[in-house]
Amino acid sequence: MLLDWLYVAAFAVIGLLLAGLSLAIVWVLSLRSAYPEKRMTYESGMVPFGQAWAQFNIRYYLFGLVFVIFAVEVIYLYPWAIVFRQLGKFAFVEMLIFLVVLLLGLAYAWRKGALEWI
Repeated sequence: MLLDWLYVAAFAVIGLLLAGLSLAIVWVLSLRSAYPEKRMTYESGMVPFGQAWAQFNIRYYLFGLVFVIFAVEVIYLYPWAIVFRQLGKFAFVEMLIFLVVLLLGLAYAWRKGALEWI
């Protein structure tokens, strides 16, 4: 049993060493610029003004989150569409159930106002 934990410790040490080694290599090989503009928050040439901790409306985050959720769920439609004819009626009914659940989630988000931009 102690030998098993020794393997775990050895892998942990090797993993930490590899991570540290890769970070050290990047630090040694990275280019360093002497220009103070490179150390600014934005390299666009605009001088930053105001505080970095600006408050944004939560609706922007909700809108983005809903978009990501539905985009990820649409990814599941593509493999199903590729083998649609081979799967039969059972898979068709399962996909209809999946789409109904997806539409119910969309209706819920719409009703709660998560899709309103302003």
